Amino acid sequence: MKIVVIGGTGLIGSKVVGRLQALGHEALAASPNTGVNTLTGEGLAEALTGAGVVVDVSNSPSFEDEAAMSFFKTAGANLLAAEQAAGVAHHIALSVVGTERLQASGYFRAKLAQEALIEASPVPYTILRSTQFFPFVAGIIQGGTVGDEVHLSSALVQPVAADDVADALVEIALGASINGMVEIAGPEAIRLDRFAEAYLAAKEDTRKVVADPAVLYFGAALDDHSLTPGEHARLGKLTLGDWLRDSIAPD
Repeated sequence: MKIVVIGGTGLIGSKVVGRLQALGHEALAASPNTGVNTLTGEGLAEALTGAGVVVDVSNSPSFEDEAAMSFFKTAGANLLAAEQAAGVAHHIALSVVGTERLQASGYFRAKLAQEALIEASPVPYTILRSTQFFPFVAGIIQGGTVGDEVHLSSALVQPVAADDVADALVEIALGASINGMVEIAGPEAIRLDRFAEAYLAAKEDTRKVVADPAVLYFGAALDDHSLTPGEHARLGKLTLGDWLRDSIAPD
């Protein structure tokens, strides 16, 4: 089966492509650097010719409100129209757990708009909402750094390994569409400030983490339910300890 992975050269997309190819499927990594641009439409029709499934793991290159909205609306509309023309039978998109609860953030308003486009399209779909990937903590820390301190919310999060997300996407791609959403999260919940502390300790980084409830997350205030999944979420296998041990080398 031909499966096109939009954003197929990135962190998640490359893992999905590799897994599908190992299973004997024709998996095409589609991204601007392979000649497929969902914003302009360049290469889309050619890439989707003969495709039965499309997995969209692309992301906006900017988290700024208007830029993110423009990306998800334009790229989403172009992709779904091309899929309809090509007769694609299953559209799969990667989204974020808590999107509807974080609408004070322009980025999450853009993600919700992307989901609405998918739901309104005649192409059968499945949306996988994921919690934050483990490596994302580095950017969160950078955003919260004030001098030698890192100021972060202490809200609960339940980060997940990229490998577990890729496994879930492959399973969904090889199954039937559900015209609905499923969630995936890591096996353990942890407070965001503690997550950052664990990461910094593994990196032998001596910056102090300060729990600060006033710190926003992409422009939105957090509570313990903002970024955590529902009770029926799929749980990954890899723990934070696994990821720190296998992936982080001290500076």
